[in-house]
Amino acid sequence: MNKKLLTVTITSAVMTLNLMVWTSCKKESRNATLDRAVVAGGPSGAAGTCGDSTISGVITSHIALKSCKVYKLDGLVYVANNAVMTIEPGTVIKGIKGVPGGPFDPGTPGGGLIITRGARLLAQGTAADPIIFTSGDMVPKSGDWAGVAIIGRAPTNHLSAVSLPGIGGVPMADISYGGPSNNVPNDSSGILRFVRIEYAGYELSPDNSLSGLTLAGVGNGTTLDFIEVYKSRTDGFGISGGTFNASHLLAIDPQDDMFDISDGYTGTITYTLGIADLSRADRSQSNGFECDNNANGYAAAPNTHPVINYATIVGLPTAAAASITNGMPSGTGKYGRAAHMRRNAEFSVSNSIFLGFNYGVSLDYQRPTSGDNTKTKYDNGVSTLTNNYVHAYIYPYLTELNFTSFVPFTPLGTTNKSYVNADPNLNVKLGAPFATTRVIRNYIPSALSPTRSVGAFPTGNTTWADNWTIL
Repeated sequence: MNKKLLTVTITSAVMTLNLMVWTSCKKESRNATLDRAVVAGGPSGAAGTCGDSTISGVITSHIALKSCKVYKLDGLVYVANNAVMTIEPGTVIKGIKGVPGGPFDPGTPGGGLIITRGARLLAQGTAADPIIFTSGDMVPKSGDWAGVAIIGRAPTNHLSAVSLPGIGGVPMADISYGGPSNNVPNDSSGILRFVRIEYAGYELSPDNSLSGLTLAGVGNGTTLDFIEVYKSRTDGFGISGGTFNASHLLAIDPQDDMFDISDGYTGTITYTLGIADLSRADRSQSNGFECDNNANGYAAAPNTHPVINYATIVGLPTAAAASITNGMPSGTGKYGRAAHMRRNAEFSVSNSIFLGFNYGVSLDYQRPTSGDNTKTKYDNGVSTLTNNYVHAYIYPYLTELNFTSFVPFTPLGTTNKSYVNADPNLNVKLGAPFATTRVIRNYIPSALSPTRSVGAFPTGNTTWADNWTIL
């Protein structure tokens, strides 16, 4: 359908919003037998009970999405011009499947939602009725659609504005962030709470991709809490600069890194569970956390310095599985480290559990022309490791230089523990982290575990991850 200017009035129990969108929007009959049941209901009724709507193009004024509809994203949809998208609890948004690429062809990214600078996304689900972003295909697969991206005005360490990665051609809206004109630490891009993002992620080219959830220059006025990214084609969470704080995050089965952090991010991430996909790995190496300062300028400021507290990162059940170099889907996929801190990044990691990788916490000597690097910053107390339990098949704590020269080191102080076993769970004693059937309780430390008070579920409390998540 051709794009046209459409004005619609949407009424909910709390507000009336006028919608002005460069878009196509149509009612569609719903074949209930083809739609996966993903939520029970919501304020306006269960998903699909009042039809479907297809959205495309650029949204330039406020829009409210109702739980009783199923919304379909046709291509990349941009929210721009300070517009606000409000999504009711229990709403289902599906990305129309893109065209798969080949070895030298990225294909097309499929549907996706991009919140640009100044615009906001108010997606407040509940544990009973989470908001679901998922594939529009009948048989969903990783990478079917592009994912969700939020661009803010908070600081990064890019010297000039850059464009959101993973978007080819000429975008339909401004997707820039960073640089001296974007320096608003308390900027708000809205709220994501009790949100699932499934089967997303798009790689335009190596190291140029959209994650399941991409956060670029997002400020600490943004609420990010109770978010799961499930089976992303790329990174689960891609974080480029910004100051936001986030908690209760799950990265389940990403093909690449669970949490990729770079470009001057300085916020706090608390209560996170990451689980590696046992059936595939990325050619760039699939890590738990990957933390860079800046790929183009190691000395760029502000320095990347995430504060990571109460994380559980689960890798592979055997050393053989963790050591593959020909993993699917590319035939060159491999697993990396539970946490790879490099390129002059700083960090504070505490009360966390890492297991199931050949290498646990790796500090790289990659460095600027002069001055400290990631390892010496740890030695000097700028970065810290506190009360962490790390298993590895080879080295729990190590230094390296450009993926070579692996050398173990002993963490400072006495609070960090390390284990080298063929069974990654022998000492950590989680419930059953490599069981065929996945449930949240598998990732709780047992009553006799030394890790009982740390990780994503300290003291055995799984309440925050119950009901609304899938594994």
